[in-house]
Amino acid sequence: MGITSKSDGAGITTVTVDYPPVNAIPSKGWFELADAVLAAGKDPSTHVVILRAEGRGFNAGVDIKEMQATEGHGALIDANRGCAAAFSAVYDCEVPVVVAVNGFCVGGGVGLVGNADVIVASDDAIFGLPEVDRGALGAATHLARLVPQHMMRTLYYTAKNVDAQTLKHFGSVYDVVPRAELDACALKIAGEIAAKDTRVIRRAKEAINRIDVMDVHTSYRIEQGFTFELNLAGVADEHRDEFVATGKPKSNAKGS
Repeated sequence: MGITSKSDGAGITTVTVDYPPVNAIPSKGWFELADAVLAAGKDPSTHVVILRAEGRGFNAGVDIKEMQATEGHGALIDANRGCAAAFSAVYDCEVPVVVAVNGFCVGGGVGLVGNADVIVASDDAIFGLPEVDRGALGAATHLARLVPQHMMRTLYYTAKNVDAQTLKHFGSVYDVVPRAELDACALKIAGEIAAKDTRVIRRAKEAINRIDVMDVHTSYRIEQGFTFELNLAGVADEHRDEFVATGKPKSNAKGS
């Protein structure tokens, strides 16, 4: 359980997330995930990283129950910093990162996937940002890398999900396969990348990041600033308390 890394000896390092029951990652886990991805990229024997998950879904975001059970704002700050570290690690990893998405990929999961280099998904995979239903903001930066601008806005405001086939239509998901074939699909594309000269691929990753039209680091931290504002106003706590109590979002938001 937790974050594990395994190299196949042929240039592919697989980082696996396993936090039952739904892979809602605790604050510490986000930092551990960041460390694992960055360490894999720094290893000269690693040519490509696969990021995958065990269990029912790829990622359910931050562990809100941990946050609400902790006095003060330490857990909230750690979760925000941890997410920023993990998202950045996927983007800054010195080699390409292939993500294999099974089941649900929501909240922080979208942050990881949106910063990846290649996305493959199972045919039951869904992607979404329920942030507004939690009294928070964030990862619009990364959702905007998966869908066109107006679709991103609609999905963000409504907290609706989008399926893997739709993302394949938009060109952000490379392939959609039955869940039983997902790991093999990820290994296939990772193997094709790993077979290239890693000296060239590493410079290619750096070059692509440098010409990226979006500064994902600054953009996401700006979003987080508004999340902290909602927390100072007490709005976010209302929504998180409701979620912890019922497992469902608040049905009616108070106006400001």
